[in-house]
Parts: sequence; structure tokens; C-alpha cells
Amino acid sequence: MLLQIDFKSGTPVYLQLVDQIRHAAASGGLRTGEPLPSIRPLAEELRVNRNTVAKAYAELESQGVIETIPGKGCFLKAVGSPLTKSARNDLVVQEIDRAIVAAHHLQIGDADLISLVKKRLEAFEKKHKATND
Repeated sequence: MLLQIDFKSGTPVYLQLVDQIRHAAASGGLRTGEPLPSIRPLAEELRVNRNTVAKAYAELESQGVIETIPGKGCFLKAVGSPLTKSARNDLVVQEIDRAIVAAHHLQIGDADLISLVKKRLEAFEKKHKATND
């Protein structure tokens, strides 16, 4: 799992970590029971304070995404994870909302936005078929 921080984004670093780990878990990039990187090495790798990583992990634990096993580390929660289909849908809805806001600011109308989405879906399908053949 590759985590990256954008210090210019305006989003707090710990929330960037939370979002990236949630996305990795929802997409299958992080599997149930798989350990998360230890706090200290991850903080050093990302060049952030250890407390920032600890805060992200605490937030994920409060959301029920991960669990901490004393002496062993943090792991993606196996039972009762909120990353169900509805939670994955919520993540996609957030991305759609961002696209809608961007389209609004760029003065792209509803019909044009829907047309663009359909074209992108078709392009994705073609690419997906080509790589699986």
C-alpha cells in the first residue's frame, strides 16, 4: 500500500491518510487482517510527525475500519467493517460530488457532464476489455 501526502492540498495530513487507507480497504488494496505500516516508520517515510499518523489510525479505529492489537500493531478489521457496499458507494458519491462541483465551476452543463461520464465509461470498458483479452 502506497500512501502519499500532498502538503499543498489544504486537507489535513491525517485526513489524507484516513481517506487513502479507507480507499485501499474498500478497493481490496488492503485485505482483512493485513497489518498497516507501523506508526514510526510510516511517519519517517512520509516526513510527518508520529502524532499525525497516530491520529489517523485513531480516527480509523473510531470509524471501525481498523483494530489495534497491543504489541502487534494495527490491522484492517475483519468483522463488522464499515467498508460494505453502502460504504463503498458513499466513497464514490464523494468523488462524483467533487466532479459535479468542478463541472459547475467550469460552467459545464448537466447534459454535457452526463455525456462526458458516458464517454469515459465507454473508454474504460474498451480499455478493460483490451487488457483482459
